Amino acid sequence: MTRLLLTALLAVAAVAARPAWAAQDFAFGMISHAFAGGDGDQALRQAIAETDADNLAFVVVNGIKSPSEPCDDGLYSQRRDILSHAQNGVIMSLAASDWIACRDRQQRSDAIERLARMRELFYSGEFSFGASKLPLLRQSLTAKFRSYAENARWEVGNVLFATVNLPAGNNHFLLDGGRNSEFEDRLIANRNWLQHLFAFAALKKSAAIVFFTDGNPFGPPPKRSFFRTQRDGFAETRRSFSDLAGKFRGRVLIVHGDTVKSKTPPHILWSGNLGSVGTGERWLKIVVDEHLPQLFAVADADGERR
Repeated sequence: MTRLLLTALLAVAAVAARPAWAAQDFAFGMISHAFAGGDGDQALRQAIAETDADNLAFVVVNGIKSPSEPCDDGLYSQRRDILSHAQNGVIMSLAASDWIACRDRQQRSDAIERLARMRELFYSGEFSFGASKLPLLRQSLTAKFRSYAENARWEVGNVLFATVNLPAGNNHFLLDGGRNSEFEDRLIANRNWLQHLFAFAALKKSAAIVFFTDGNPFGPPPKRSFFRTQRDGFAETRRSFSDLAGKFRGRVLIVHGDTVKSKTPPHILWSGNLGSVGTGERWLKIVVDEHLPQLFAVADADGERR
């Protein structure tokens, strides 16, 4: 066998060994709130099995339990095992349902303790869950924000991806008197995180940044009550997204966990270079293709783009 032929065969073998998403276009998935009623374990296993059957660069799982399910360590560990056995790389995105509604035995709020426990169980590693390990860089690497390990970033191709802890339910802004410490501290951390991500993407000349959040920062503001007006817990973050996206040369896409029931499939809503899309009732598949006018397109399980 000549050296030229051997080189050609090795090149063909190398291309064949690469996953399809290693090419310029690829797809990723997001599973959100697959636990409404019924068996939460089974719903998550089914969603993971469906995404494993697809050729995806990675999968983001937004929330591992419903508000009605228990907040005990046993359930957390069981759901963590499901994520660990996935074939795709899986990144966990923290949801309000995982911690905000948790109560202790005296029915007092246990949200902050459960948030800390979630961070221990799901955000201590440097890689994603699943067989296809993706390296992750966490905001907790910065000493000032060492608590915020749930905010992580990674790259595929020329696109930067990141999770941001923005829980549904008005971003966990509480009407109780006194300092809203969890909300206010996280507001500072998230502002720093967004500034870091946009600066990094600009330096790398990334084509786009994709954010995964639980709540929709561009959703309708909270309704007014008879007695007082509820503060919009997403107001500051929404301004940060808009201001930073306006200075960024690439696309910015927010994939959030809103699961509004609708007969029409989810689709991306664009305003300039800033877009947002909710996952809907099933898992969401998004294609990244440089030949698309907007770079991104929602696709169904068969790959048909919308």
